[in-house]
Amino acid sequence: MNPAQTSPSRRPARRRRFGWPQRVFSQVLLMQLAIATGVTVLATGLFLAPLSAQLDDQAMRRALAIAGTTASPRLAADLTATPFSARGPVQTEAERIRTSTGAEYIVVMDTRGVRWSHPDPAQIGRRVSTDPTDVLAGREVMEIDSGTLGRSARGKMPLRDADGRIVGAVSVGIEYDSVRDRLLAAIPGLLAYAGGALAAGALAAYLISRRLQRQTHDLAFSDISALLAEREAMLHGIREGVVALDRNGSVRLMNDEAQRLLGVGPEAAGRPLDEVLGDGRTTDVLAGRVTGDDLVTVRGHRVLIANRMPTDDGGAVATLRDRTELERLGRELDSTRGLIDALRAQDHEHANRMHTLLGLLELEMHEEAVDFVTEVVGVHRATAEQVTEKVHDPLLAALLVGKATVAAERGVSLRITPDSLLPDRLVDPRELVTVVGNLVDNALDAAAGTPGARIDVSLRAEGRTVVLRVADSGPGVPEERRELIFAEGWSTKALPSHGKRGLGLALVRRLAERRGGTARVAGGPDGGAEFAVVLPDALAEPDPETDPIDAHIGAPTGAPRPGTFPETAEEAR
Repeated sequence: MNPAQTSPSRRPARRRRFGWPQRVFSQVLLMQLAIATGVTVLATGLFLAPLSAQLDDQAMRRALAIAGTTASPRLAADLTATPFSARGPVQTEAERIRTSTGAEYIVVMDTRGVRWSHPDPAQIGRRVSTDPTDVLAGREVMEIDSGTLGRSARGKMPLRDADGRIVGAVSVGIEYDSVRDRLLAAIPGLLAYAGGALAAGALAAYLISRRLQRQTHDLAFSDISALLAEREAMLHGIREGVVALDRNGSVRLMNDEAQRLLGVGPEAAGRPLDEVLGDGRTTDVLAGRVTGDDLVTVRGHRVLIANRMPTDDGGAVATLRDRTELERLGRELDSTRGLIDALRAQDHEHANRMHTLLGLLELEMHEEAVDFVTEVVGVHRATAEQVTEKVHDPLLAALLVGKATVAAERGVSLRITPDSLLPDRLVDPRELVTVVGNLVDNALDAAAGTPGARIDVSLRAEGRTVVLRVADSGPGVPEERRELIFAEGWSTKALPSHGKRGLGLALVRRLAERRGGTARVAGGPDGGAEFAVVLPDALAEPDPETDPIDAHIGAPTGAPRPGTFPETAEEAR
């Protein structure tokens, strides 16, 4: 028979396993109910334990009080004046008091320990069953003990005559079952209170569990643990910086990429953002004091794009993307396009020169042709020589030669000032190339199209410090904007093809401040703008044997002829 064709009624029933629930709601509810029940039972037990002792103490004190009331001088006189008898005055008085007070027994004894009263008349005349030594010695006694009438709470008082002499003792007993009955009578009320407390605790546990159920979306603890592990792996694995802030502006979380981009360590967690990053645009962007999408900021030598999203609890989550390489590529692209335009113009000028040279040769004006070629070649050679005479670093010299060519094609004269002299011992040539390139580019944009457009570049070494000045003949920078232009994202120029502007001068200031230097702007001598950058420790220690140019630094600058680049393409011809 095919097992698949077996009737469902004949299939063995699947055994259900009743284990610990997986949902947060159920687990928290059960745990809180267990805690509330345990606390209630413990509190009840802790209350009942001293209650029994308190009831015993109250019963013994009551018995002692009755004994004190019974042990009167009159009873002492009857004890000494009459013989013991079941109908004597001592028995009569003791039974009267016992009946009125509800005591189990009142026993009056003489100094020999012989009973003169007892609820059982047959016991009168016999010795007491417990030791009367302490009470006959004048001490009050309270105890829980067993006698002829069973277990009872006892109080014993010495019996004194009118002269204060001890003539006997009074022993009063309260039935112990009555004490136990009082204890048992108190338990239902106590359990009622405990039950009420347990019900209130259960209701509170249910409400808390329902709240947790809503907040955790009814997930199991294992699911929450897995989500947290995935979150940690994702946050620290993605190549985008993530910074989470609480409502007070303190760092709640900062993943590995954010720590790398911002230059901080794991100790940033839990500290205020202003304390971690210090003052600056990056702090203002992350804190929400500067709003917008894809905000550009500079941190150290990195160009970052930041976005900030508020959270429901009053905090925020900010993301950071590293745009340093993209920005560098964009600037290189702009420079390449500028060089291509310059080369295109030079190609046009070169064609004109070739046509001129061809015409001179066809006209058999050979001497004029030689003079023309010599003049053209000499101009370009002079340009390179004038740069390398003042600037001995090859990267920086190459940059200035290229910028001079671009400036000439744009109708701007780029000149090296007479006091310029820079040895070839830069610690980081690329850093200075970035600073000079940005300042010259800004000066070209400002001076282009103005009458007598000119840019003056000064590069001097003062010990190990490099002092750079770039002055242009443009419209200048208004005094109220001279600090604003160094802020990230601020620019008066049109948006370039690769995205954001307003980073060049910000990078210049960051590079200068990172070395402990400064970057400032002031009015130029010809009415334009003059940027001054000081870079301490930008030069290595001089070696007099291999670097003779250091001997000339600081010498009078009147002897060398200042380097002057061709102002226009026409002058270059």
